[in-house]
Amino acid sequence: MLTVTKVSFSYKNKLVLSNLSFALEKGGHLAIMGESGSGKSTLLKAIYGLLHLDTGTISWDNKQVLGPNYNLVPGESFMKYVSQEFDLMPFISVAENIGQYLSVFDGETHQSRIQELLELIGMEHFADVPIKNLSGGQKQRVALARALAQEPEVLLLDEPFSNIDQFKKNELRYRVFPYLREKGISVLTATHDSNDVLSFADTILVLKDGNMEDFQETERLFKNPKSRYVASLFGTVNELPVKELKAYAERDISILIYPHEFEISSKSGLEVYVVNNHFKGGHYLIEGVSESGKTLFFTNTKALEVHVKVFLNVSLQLVNSRLRNLTGHES
Repeated sequence: MLTVTKVSFSYKNKLVLSNLSFALEKGGHLAIMGESGSGKSTLLKAIYGLLHLDTGTISWDNKQVLGPNYNLVPGESFMKYVSQEFDLMPFISVAENIGQYLSVFDGETHQSRIQELLELIGMEHFADVPIKNLSGGQKQRVALARALAQEPEVLLLDEPFSNIDQFKKNELRYRVFPYLREKGISVLTATHDSNDVLSFADTILVLKDGNMEDFQETERLFKNPKSRYVASLFGTVNELPVKELKAYAERDISILIYPHEFEISSKSGLEVYVVNNHFKGGHYLIEGVSESGKTLFFTNTKALEVHVKVFLNVSLQLVNSRLRNLTGHES
């Protein structure tokens, strides 16, 4: 188990990570999410042992991870860290970059292992190409394969698909993350892209200004976000006073509603006038304005006529769930 206990870190007298505590089971996948500058990359570097902590401890299987003040070469042998810099050797081939991390005692299996990793990242036809001739996205894929060469116990990924073409990203996600789970490799993925998270991560840690904003199982966190900040990491979100949905509500409190959670009615509900349609491929994101002048977003399978009035409803079950999440009981 990876255990992070009361970790804080400052850079030039500015607090970057503040009193963070969490754990990750062996073979689990933790996603670290947050806006730019929230501390995601810094946390990965701290876990890998590249930073000297102000306070707190990090351990793997009860063995403490020590920072650069204790290790001549920072970084633990059982971990691999794939940063956004890649750190590849530019003048040797893709296969050689991957193979340089394989043990000299297993020479007979080198070629088959390199081939396996090339196929995993979809670059089997680039084995002999020098790194300097690759695109940024291709280099990122090689950096990932190289980190996996020795099957680390813990893999730290910093925006692992950020430089990769959109059409390749999904293919890689559905190849790489199941592969890591099958191998029992514990994974921490720092990302701002919810597509890296929802189908793959067991838990999510949300950072805001170096503080833990939320830490829950993935589905639970998505369905009951604790703040607008958390919900907005997954896309557009509405914040709506509960009294506009339940006129008899006792509390003057707002709840968060994702666009797909609204149900459209032609007869009753919250009155909204359609002002715009945004095509999203499989659906439309409809922009509307309520009688109180509030802009709301909801989804529909087809575009709606602009300036037409529609009614929006949210299930009482959902409203009550969000209220319980905020206050501990229903209204």
